[in-house]
Amino acid sequence: MDLGPHWAFIVWAYGLAAAVIATLVAWVVLDHKAQLKTLAELEAQGLRRRSRRNTNRDGQTP
Repeated sequence: MDLGPHWAFIVWAYGLAAAVIATLVAWVVLDHKAQLKTLAELEAQGLRRRSRRNTNRDGQTP
């Protein structure tokens, strides 16, 4: 495959794009783990998520 005279630019552009995407994926994974840890700590303290409260069909808390 011949990339022509601009092969260096093409390779660097793809490499940079791959590095940015890999960094974003790593950031999301690490943030997800941190959020799960924080949530577990809060639940261990007795705090619960609002979505787990008992609610009536009309959405009101009894």
